[in-house]
Amino acid sequence: MENAVEKFRISNKDEIRVAYFSMEIGFHGEIPTYSGGLGVLAGDTLRSCADLEVPILGVTLVSNKGYFIQKFDDDDNQIEQPYVWDRNKYFTELRERVTVKVAEKVIYIKAWKYDLKGVTGHIVPIFLLDTNIIENDEEDRHITDCLYGGDKCYRFLQEIILGIGGYRMLKKLGYYDIEKYHMNEGHSALLTLELRKDLVGQSNWDMFNDAIEKRVHNRCVFTTHTPVPAGHDKFKKELVEKFLRGYLTQNEIDAICENDNLNLTLLALNSSKYVNGVAKKHSEVSREMFPGYNISSITNGIHSAFWTSPATQDLFDKYLKGWRNDPYTLRSVFSIPPDEIWNAHCENKKRLFEHIKEEYGVNFNPDSFTIGFARRITAYKRPYMFFTDIERIKKIVESVGPIQVIFAGKAHPNDTEGKKIIRKIRKTMKELSETINVIYLENYDIPTAQLLIPGVDIWLNNPQPPKEASGTSGMKASVNGVPNLSILDGWWLEGHVEDVTGWSIGEREMIYKNIKIEETEELETLYSKLETKIIPTYYEKRKEWLKIMQNTIGFNGSFFSTHRMVYQYVLSAYFD
Repeated sequence: MENAVEKFRISNKDEIRVAYFSMEIGFHGEIPTYSGGLGVLAGDTLRSCADLEVPILGVTLVSNKGYFIQKFDDDDNQIEQPYVWDRNKYFTELRERVTVKVAEKVIYIKAWKYDLKGVTGHIVPIFLLDTNIIENDEEDRHITDCLYGGDKCYRFLQEIILGIGGYRMLKKLGYYDIEKYHMNEGHSALLTLELRKDLVGQSNWDMFNDAIEKRVHNRCVFTTHTPVPAGHDKFKKELVEKFLRGYLTQNEIDAICENDNLNLTLLALNSSKYVNGVAKKHSEVSREMFPGYNISSITNGIHSAFWTSPATQDLFDKYLKGWRNDPYTLRSVFSIPPDEIWNAHCENKKRLFEHIKEEYGVNFNPDSFTIGFARRITAYKRPYMFFTDIERIKKIVESVGPIQVIFAGKAHPNDTEGKKIIRKIRKTMKELSETINVIYLENYDIPTAQLLIPGVDIWLNNPQPPKEASGTSGMKASVNGVPNLSILDGWWLEGHVEDVTGWSIGEREMIYKNIKIEETEELETLYSKLETKIIPTYYEKRKEWLKIMQNTIGFNGSFFSTHRMVYQYVLSAYFD
């Protein structure tokens, strides 16, 4: 694979061959241009591209007010506060302007530039689109304020800015020779329309004729992340006609709308030669959702160095030279003395617990078995599942020893059910506080994740299968030697080896036979494995536990990286 990347690299560092479009990109914690997994993955992807010197650039929205800062009131309700930050501190404002015409009105767009530097000094430029400029009226200046905010009109305007405006901005900045447009989820799919118009030029060709279709297909790559039908952006035909009449003819609007809806996933599917899901199982689910499409599989990864804790980084630097830019090197973790892995883990726990003490005034015991759970809080991820049977939890504590639990996660501002779940979790935690040490951390973000994930003893994940597209938090746990206890879905179907890299909730044989596993069975598996296998091993069989920690690093930490993932994109999608 490395030879293919070498061939793909170019001698002229200013020449860019791939444009990576994503509604959100997670640079680091102080730049709130991400909401969760999709944006964090985009940031990790581009970090690996910078390390590997892939000739790529990124396009996203500036999100002037970020996603939101999460707080809780006295009744445990989530409160969303705007994120106030200074773009000038991180980005360079560019002079260039482009316009898009929307509903008979011209909207002006500017861009900020961020230089993402890799380990060799190679720069991946990232352009953040912004409508907050004096040329626009007051309403339009706020289009790029709130990530995933507002109503359908607001979201469609953002996706016009990202797709059409982003394509035009790249041309304005002199990027005329982009060979591949990579759409990270369907939010940027409107760029395929602008690409068609660009290819048609001044001719009177139909933008959907076979010759144009072929050229568009050859230049577009699409990664879908959503196994849930409701997660695919759809807009009513009336809204498309209102905003894009004049940009598109009525026949062209009819061509992209199916059943009186514009489905951006379908637009991306119909425009891309290479399409992939983000895990093997997710690709199967996607092919069932969209029959007739060739949807390949590239399993997600993480940027290993970014997500490895400082103490664990020091350990790897000592024994595994070159691991930062070659995560496969982590396969040699078995040469590291197990006691030193444990000492690094104890330092990770100490760092997390000191943060909790300082921020929340709560004392956590570094010797106690600690469970971590953090992700977007929504119904299908079943965040309350662990707390279903409080009496059973008390029995486990009495039987095998103390348990500590740390939860975190935001619900989307419009997800009423998700907010109810958070409230229920926090109230249940208070009821359990005399039995187990529990806490719910506010405002889960990149810095919190970098503290939390390495500092727990096991990482819990229990979504409804097959609704986990991939999941990457468990990969972040693995690279730090933290085993997973997870539903067999997404990446864990590929990374799970029972009693070796962690434990499953549910049995693999039933997955293979396509037998539905009832939630009561999953819950029994969760509790029984904690009681009879996992916690006793942690407290009583330290040598076995350390072997599992080594396995998680050596087997999963070495493979589930964005370096490996980027190699696969270069081979399969970019360099064809």
